[in-house]
Amino acid sequence: MVELSEVLTDAARGEARKEFDELVHRYHRQAYNVAYRMAGNHADAEDLTQEAFIRAYRFFGQYRRDMPFENWLYRIISNAFIDLLRRKPKFGTRSLDQPVVTSEGEAPLEIADTSAGPEEFALCAEMDERIQEALRAMPAVFRITVVYADLQGLSYEEIAEATNTNIGTVRSRLHRGRRMLRDLLTEHGDLFGNATE
Repeated sequence: MVELSEVLTDAARGEARKEFDELVHRYHRQAYNVAYRMAGNHADAEDLTQEAFIRAYRFFGQYRRDMPFENWLYRIISNAFIDLLRRKPKFGTRSLDQPVVTSEGEAPLEIADTSAGPEEFALCAEMDERIQEALRAMPAVFRITVVYADLQGLSYEEIAEATNTNIGTVRSRLHRGRRMLRDLLTEHGDLFGNATE
């Protein structure tokens, strides 16, 4: 015979699953956009979004309902992004003219064409790409703060909560991050793509 507590537990689990599914549906696009701005490419952004939702589901029982879900999710995305950076191997630079040395001798370096297809090309405007390149060049803590403040519109308090820091640190990182972003964007011309004279 099934105990009443088991039925209630299953019912509660079903309600939690339904609530989580609704939150995923509501925030998936927003989470992906944040992940894309942090990771800098679609493949890593998809992995980061999936990892964030897996972690959110795993710890959904610990989610405080008095806290906005997106703030909690942003914290998870931030942590997942830092973990992603730690796992990525660090590669040195290499000249494209330098041949590859194999056991059979030297061979010219061949690089696969990774240019965007028509669909991706249509989605990525030139300005978006320049901003993304500049964001990629920034250290992760500044990139995360700028993405949350300027692209997601979070308040200082929400960013502090999402990044597990204090408001003073958020202000400092945002000021420095914006300055870095501006310098990176103007390094090779102004914000509209015109070369500096």
